[in-house]
Amino acid sequence: MSSVLSLALGEGSIKLQQSCTSWRESFELAGAGLVESKRTVSTYTQEMIEAFEELGPYMVIAPGIALAHGRPSASVLETGLSLVTLSTPIEFGSQSNDPVSLVIGLAATDHDGHIDLMAALSELLMSEEKVTLLLNATKEAEVRSYLS
Repeated sequence: MSSVLSLALGEGSIKLQQSCTSWRESFELAGAGLVESKRTVSTYTQEMIEAFEELGPYMVIAPGIALAHGRPSASVLETGLSLVTLSTPIEFGSQSNDPVSLVIGLAATDHDGHIDLMAALSELLMSEEKVTLLLNATKEAEVRSYLS
């Protein structure tokens, strides 16, 4: 399970204890992680922001957790994830799941190829203990050793 997540989180994709004032800023950080890890080009970040503006806070998938993503597009080079923890939780407009402390960026090359990745991710996020460990991590190495 976790090796799938480790592989999906490329070099530069993990940003811990970030300070943001808006969901948009957090999406920009998640997008930057996807670009730095060479999973997407920068236009994908704007696609994630537009998807949120169009569809609203359904991307806040669980209490305190947002899954930033756009549709598969030419901006996606390779399926992958980014992970951003926020030093101060922010409101996304989700009645049941705000405020958000963990933003996961997802880029997929097609609609089906990331099923295993989503299964591993949901298994991780269903564990309150594991989410707490992620939220408290201060070094990328902690997250990596934890996921491997």
